Amino acid sequence: MLFALTTQELMERPDLWEAVHRLRYKIFVEEMGWTDLDRPDQLEIDQFDHDEAEHHLVIRNGELAGYQRMLPTTRPHLLTDVLSDLCEGPSPSGPNVWELTRYAVAPGFRDGKRGVSTVGTELIAGFVEWGLKRNVNQVIIEFEPMWVLRALQLHFLAKPLGYQRTYGNQQVVATLLTFTEHTLEVVRARRNHHLPVLNRGYPGLLGLKQAS
Repeated sequence: MLFALTTQELMERPDLWEAVHRLRYKIFVEEMGWTDLDRPDQLEIDQFDHDEAEHHLVIRNGELAGYQRMLPTTRPHLLTDVLSDLCEGPSPSGPNVWELTRYAVAPGFRDGKRGVSTVGTELIAGFVEWGLKRNVNQVIIEFEPMWVLRALQLHFLAKPLGYQRTYGNQQVVATLLTFTEHTLEVVRARRNHHLPVLNRGYPGLLGLKQAS
């Protein structure tokens, strides 16, 4: 199940807030080598965890299995303020364009082939569903170049915004993804799961296993 929470809603649930920032630290500092984000408390927090950010959490059997953060492009965001060297020319912006950041799948849930897990595809389906409900049809994402081809295979229109660069131990390219209802149909077909993934409200307390 995928839940979309504002920063304020996330902060009202200390268990979720800590799990999110510890997962981000695990992925982006320890695995990807983004040492500029290192903190003694092993929580990855930045200036973009503001009141307009949206946090998507995939919960599996009482655990945080996946996460991504959505940022409006109508105010400073990662591509404009931190990774500006990834963009050649003006960065796309507008109420229909959001930036997808901190996409992460917890180590215990990486069950898919070719690097795409069931949790990962749930995150993808989730941001498309979320966007289409809000009249958002484009996202900026900074990811490895191989993901441009994967996005095209899922029927996103993928447009690189500049040249790839090295951050930590990863090659990264900024890309504008445009999507439609057809994209959502293709993503759902690839997942072999055609029901919506977005849930309303809060997930249960972490650590409480669901009955099978």
